[in-house]
Amino acid sequence: MKKLLVVLLTIGLVSLKAQDKATPTSARALPAVDVKNLTGQNISTSTFSNDGKPIVIDFWATWCKPCIEELNAINEVYADWQKETGVKVITISLDDARTMSRVAPFINGRSWKYENYIDPNGDFKRAMNVNMPPHTFLLNGKGEIVWQHVGFAEGNEEELFEQIKKVAAESAGTK
Repeated sequence: MKKLLVVLLTIGLVSLKAQDKATPTSARALPAVDVKNLTGQNISTSTFSNDGKPIVIDFWATWCKPCIEELNAINEVYADWQKETGVKVITISLDDARTMSRVAPFINGRSWKYENYIDPNGDFKRAMNVNMPPHTFLLNGKGEIVWQHVGFAEGNEEELFEQIKKVAAESAGTK
């Protein structure tokens, strides 16, 4: 029985570690899909911009504990990140029509200063090939996806910030 438990725990840890991975990606354009703002208006993702500075797009859900941990960790250092790199964080809630009414109060209760949207039909999630949250994307100053990460473990926000600094430096060098 103990051997079975050890095997199952090992398999579980290996699968969790496999989900917790960062991937540099060849730059590709952000797909244009409609999402909703917190008041229910449709907004096209093609309007996401940050004056040539990096953008982080973070897919999350109110029911996803690692998502909340990640967004709380980023929130603690977000003002410093903005001062240093000009980065903008955009959150995309994957809560569906049944739970999307919980998103705005959830965000307000945590005082997250991000730009927040909801993808109730999963259109943007599918266009971005997101299988499970948290799934984080980094866009360069041209709005191209240049890096992504799936999962969250304490300290991942530091790796994200290192990538943001690289992208910000590259963007500053091309101006």
